[in-house]
Amino acid sequence: MLKIWGRANSTNVKKAVWCANELNLPFERIEAGGAFGVVNDAPYRAMNPNGLVPCIEDDGFILWESNAIVRYLSAKYGEGRLWHADPAVRAVGDKWMDWATSTLAAPFRDLFWNTVRLAPDQRDTAAQEKGLATCATLFKRVDADLARMPYLSGETFAMGDIPLGCFAYAWFEMDIERPDLPHLKAWYDRIRVRPAYIAAVAIPLT
Repeated sequence: MLKIWGRANSTNVKKAVWCANELNLPFERIEAGGAFGVVNDAPYRAMNPNGLVPCIEDDGFILWESNAIVRYLSAKYGEGRLWHADPAVRAVGDKWMDWATSTLAAPFRDLFWNTVRLAPDQRDTAAQEKGLATCATLFKRVDADLARMPYLSGETFAMGDIPLGCFAYAWFEMDIERPDLPHLKAWYDRIRVRPAYIAAVAIPLT
């Protein structure tokens, strides 16, 4: 059985769990990271030397890095559903997977931690405001792309929607001032009703 290490409220862990749910894969999720510890224990570090979550084991195969996990599970179990056989079609969403990590994640973290995770007396208001402004600008790029197609993966939902879909939940659920981005909102409305999304991603923000 597939094993997924990581706490449920981690954005990166949500990617792996949502993907597994979409593919109807039986799996065991093992609490790790944050208050659960584990990630600095020797057995875990032997699997993932970075000491981060998620990490998976699938039939003896160990893999870390959340986007790599989504790609692996999609390729192995989701051809024709999450994984397009045509590389050009697959690349449409693939670029958004890496963009979510390389471009959006850092300012989003500043916004999220200073809005949700940190106590009010620990928050950095300047970092929060800068993060919000940067994320608003970045999400406008997503909105523009979604004006041309219903999903980040193209005409149908696929793996390219998963990473940004995990960020989108917090973006729309946080008590913040958001710009009006109708195509982004319409895409979010489409993914948020998926049973796999509800189970893995739409949990209380903590």
